[in-house]
Amino acid sequence: MKITAVIFDAFGTLARITRPTHPYGQLLREGKRQGRKFRPDDMQTLMTHKLSISQAAAWFGIQVLPNRLDLLEQALEAELASIEPFPDALEAIAMLRAAGMRTAICSNLAMPYGPAIQQILPNLDGYGFSYRVGAMKPSPIIYRTTCDLLGVRPGNDFGGHGRVVMIGDSPRCDRDGPRQCGISGFLLRRDHSEGFSSLTDFARVVLAYK
Repeated sequence: MKITAVIFDAFGTLARITRPTHPYGQLLREGKRQGRKFRPDDMQTLMTHKLSISQAAAWFGIQVLPNRLDLLEQALEAELASIEPFPDALEAIAMLRAAGMRTAICSNLAMPYGPAIQQILPNLDGYGFSYRVGAMKPSPIIYRTTCDLLGVRPGNDFGGHGRVVMIGDSPRCDRDGPRQCGISGFLLRRDHSEGFSSLTDFARVVLAYK
């Protein structure tokens, strides 16, 4: 059965942050200085709710002075401005789209990062961002929602819809998690240690699959 849709992870796969400032991490450390302990679900909260820096501070009960909040927001803007696609990302997407393949991104992101990703990687058929979906990889919910955005169904019974494949740099979130939902997940390792070493190689294999 031919492949008709390809899902990509975002950071570490299609794009990278070249000048990280970790603004949300800075916020949580500010909370720690105020006596708030880190909680296991802090990152899940940030990535499954539509929270700006100031909204996250209020959610977590962290008191941030206006000048300190300005610095955190500046750090966020600097980090967002440093996001760039990997050299092979645009080429691979162009190859797939030229062949009529549907393409999407499925990624765990805090809210400000979604528009930045869409700006450098526009015109895909779907953007399954965790803060929009309300669920993080490897939850089946986010994979199924992304497939809904593509108009395809994961699983073995696709009728005339074809197969769905996914690639990313996380074994748990981009290979194993998708496979639990009927999506063929593959690992990207640019150091050639495992899986595919480039997105263009992956795209060629996808296009050659019958």
